[in-house]
Amino acid sequence: MEEQQRQILLGGKYEKGKLIGTGTFAKVYHGRELSTGESVAIKVINKDQIKDQGMVEQIQREISATRLLRHPNIVELREVLATRSKIYYVMEYVPGGELFAKVAGGGRLKEDVARKYFQQLISAIDFCHSRGVSHRDIKPENLLLNSNDDLKITDFGFSALPEQKRYDGLLHTQCGTPAYVAPEVLRKKGYDGEKADIWSCGVVLYVLLAGFLPFHDENLMNLYRKIFKAEYEFPPWFSYETRKLISKILMADPDRRISIQGIRRVSWYRRGLQRQTSFRLKNERVSVSVSSPDLTTGTLKKSTSSPAFFNAFELISSMSSGFDLSTLFETSTKKKVASIFTSKFSAAMIVERIESAAKGLRYRVEKEDDYKVKMEAAEEGRKGVLTVTAEVFEMATEMTVVEFTKDAGDTLEYEKFCEEDVRPALKDIVWTWQGDDGKCSVYGDGDCGGDGDGDVSVKSC
Repeated sequence: MEEQQRQILLGGKYEKGKLIGTGTFAKVYHGRELSTGESVAIKVINKDQIKDQGMVEQIQREISATRLLRHPNIVELREVLATRSKIYYVMEYVPGGELFAKVAGGGRLKEDVARKYFQQLISAIDFCHSRGVSHRDIKPENLLLNSNDDLKITDFGFSALPEQKRYDGLLHTQCGTPAYVAPEVLRKKGYDGEKADIWSCGVVLYVLLAGFLPFHDENLMNLYRKIFKAEYEFPPWFSYETRKLISKILMADPDRRISIQGIRRVSWYRRGLQRQTSFRLKNERVSVSVSSPDLTTGTLKKSTSSPAFFNAFELISSMSSGFDLSTLFETSTKKKVASIFTSKFSAAMIVERIESAAKGLRYRVEKEDDYKVKMEAAEEGRKGVLTVTAEVFEMATEMTVVEFTKDAGDTLEYEKFCEEDVRPALKDIVWTWQGDDGKCSVYGDGDCGGDGDGDVSVKSC
């Protein structure tokens, strides 16, 4: 009966194929999503086994952590299915195998290749940390390669979430693979999971360049002693720059260890770093099409000589925290993160102020037209370069609406940009911000002195 139920569960949406990997408590199969034909990996875990080994909490933690993480260099968890005896993880399929295979048996990588993988590893780990997740088992066996030879982190079974920290703000569980684990983890006195992850990244970089471990000994206690003292040697082919960087990472004292932000500033790390941009500056301009949907549908209508007109219904829906009707009109397209404010200043002045503020924040600025400004951060963020569009719309003769939209980059960095950079810089031209309680309401309900004729308008109370 269980086998039949399992086949119905997988057969309704996925087709399970050949076995591609085996672990202590799980088997991984190649699969296919029937509706799209897309390949997936299906990890099957036996419930009885994890209960017997007291691993239920670990599995729950792994699922919770992986669901928080959507990054190009992290294996994506698509879905979790379960029967009475099995748990199924449906994950992104990564066909290139483990990074470990490239260095197994004493093989080593060229410096440029190792740097590319290290850049992708640091980008992904930095993203994990921004979401409060420490991986705690970073090693080449947990780093996969996709069909484009890009790195993907997997296996968050030992990961830690913020709620696992004790009263001292530290983690206390000893876990990980001995040769890659940080010295403070072995000391049983509490440790910062983020700093421990950085140490493991340094060991990985060493292994990629050397083809062997920096810390190795058949005797476990001797191995720990070497780790405690950060006792290792560089092979003669290591460049001066890589020696300098690894020395800063494999620092036994976690308080003196280089941070991820510090690593990002190192010239060796930045060399050849790929930056994703969503627009180009004037000498590389790409064409942008502007749609002109019918205003009666409640969308925007573009004008070449004046700002686009903003429908009153859209303003009410987007700006009133107690009047959100967006769930009634959701589409299959993923909504972009946006922030909106109204102003009584002219559209031309608002655009001028936005440009000035963006340049003051060291953002590169491109005007798409007179009422739309694109801004690109100067520095690489956790999910590439943060790119934001600001567009000015016409609401009424004496009111304009300004919408900021994240085009690319990390959502948390975008929210910080809006809250800590944009709001203070534009505060003297803002009338009311989206979602500010008590700032925006609908006339006609008697609360703000509407004229009672049923017309819909917006006013600051």
